[in-house]
Amino acid sequence: MKSILQSATEREKLLLEGYRNFMLGKLTRGQLLRQLRKSVLGMNQTAFAQLAGVSRRSLTQIENDACDFSEETLNRVFKIFGLRVGLQLRSEYQVRKLLERQN
Repeated sequence: MKSILQSATEREKLLLEGYRNFMLGKLTRGQLLRQLRKSVLGMNQTAFAQLAGVSRRSLTQIENDACDFSEETLNRVFKIFGLRVGLQLRSEYQVRKLLERQN
């Protein structure tokens, strides 16, 4: 696990890399949350759940993609990383085209 004493630039790089992998379908929403929780914040589930205002059980279920949660609950856990739940492209081709235009 990475140290939580990373620079803001390093944390942003981890966030953007994780989100890019999510957009490309390489990570599920739950996998993205787990990765960000560990790599960006270096927090365990109990501490993160408390920070986000959700139960540890709910956090575990979200990270395991086990249940559908309300948009409000999902936004509560992703808000910490500056993310929110919303629409996304389903076509990997379209996502890649979008990302190419950004580079």
